Amino acid sequence: MISTKDFRNGLKIEIDGKPFEIIEFQHFKPGKGGAFVRTKLKNMFTGRVTDQTFRSGEKVVKPDMATKEMQFLYKDGTDYVLMDLESYEQMNVPADVIGNTGGFLKEGETNKALLYNGEVIGMELPASVVLKIAQTDPGVQGDRVSNATKPATLETGLVINVPLFVNENDKVKVDTRSSEYLGREK
Repeated sequence: MISTKDFRNGLKIEIDGKPFEIIEFQHFKPGKGGAFVRTKLKNMFTGRVTDQTFRSGEKVVKPDMATKEMQFLYKDGTDYVLMDLESYEQMNVPADVIGNTGGFLKEGETNKALLYNGEVIGMELPASVVLKIAQTDPGVQGDRVSNATKPATLETGLVINVPLFVNENDKVKVDTRSSEYLGREK
């Protein structure tokens, strides 16, 4: 059990048998009555954000969650096929469960999978990844000073905006939280 005193951003809790992540919280002590905690919670299955209020000192259930190293093997239709590195068991995970992180998964790469009751509900990625540009318009000489950008398709199929001087087959560093270009890699 987790008390409201232990709430922090990113903490996972369980409400009505569903896992939620605390996005933000705030303790309130009105002049009259008991203190309470207002929270914004993200449903880890659907991604929907809801507001919930708890009485101060109230206890909530800690979900049965774990992280496990899994290797992304390939994409099968809309499913992602992941392999458990301990048991070599393969499992198909629907694209809506993987969500936006699917654009950063490279075949053969190992990442941490977030498991709830033994079922994959998401992937934990590093803050940034290095990916190769698969397709983009060619850069024009002299466009190195301007702040203009152009769309570029990465090797995983994700489309991001990059500066005009970036060309096909360049390796770029991309922020996994915002899908922003961070720089070129050698």
